[in-house]
Amino acid sequence: MMAASPSRYLVELVAELQTHWPNNRTINIVCHGHSVPAGYFAPPFVDSFNAYPHLLHRLLKERFPFAILNVIVSAKGGESSAEGAVRFQRDVLDHHPDVLFIDYVLNDRRIGLFSAEKAHRAMIESALQQGVKVVLMSHSPDLSVAGNDSEIRKLAALDAQLSALSSEYSIGFQDVPCLFDFTDQVLSEYMSWPHHPNAQGHALIARALSRWFPLVGI
Repeated sequence: MMAASPSRYLVELVAELQTHWPNNRTINIVCHGHSVPAGYFAPPFVDSFNAYPHLLHRLLKERFPFAILNVIVSAKGGESSAEGAVRFQRDVLDHHPDVLFIDYVLNDRRIGLFSAEKAHRAMIESALQQGVKVVLMSHSPDLSVAGNDSEIRKLAALDAQLSALSSEYSIGFQDVPCLFDFTDQVLSEYMSWPHHPNAQGHALIARALSRWFPLVGI
């Protein structure tokens, strides 16, 4: 089994995004996770319109002008995947998503690999049962871990676990750290808080997520 390819995973949905009235329908994308997709910059300030879910919405609407598209944020600041799994039916599946992005690694350090795997499996399997396309996201930057080998190893292990799950279930996996492959000094220019990107950082993530929706047939 292999993780899904960004160029092929959503090809059927992309075709629908290119369909115009009267044959189009509403497409729902849900971003589920912690404070980063929720739009927290320097707490308690929440800048939803510069967070990656909204930026992704704008990019996709530019690419697919005929689409009726919702990008729904079900993220909650401070939450781990174990907590996100508890409210998954009500806050995610009840929106009938076509695509789901899950972003919990930063906060999953406190619950550990076993609990994080259990929570992600529950969410993945529930989503797949409803025909939802799932993309797991590895961790966004955290300046506070610089020089802390223990925390760096935790993040790497959680990322590797999600990569393995994406291969097992043949779903998507978005490598986020590779988007921020900068020196610490340059990386700080993309951060509003030690573990919250600023608008520039969110824009990098949004552009990467938009690559899961490549134009086809044009």
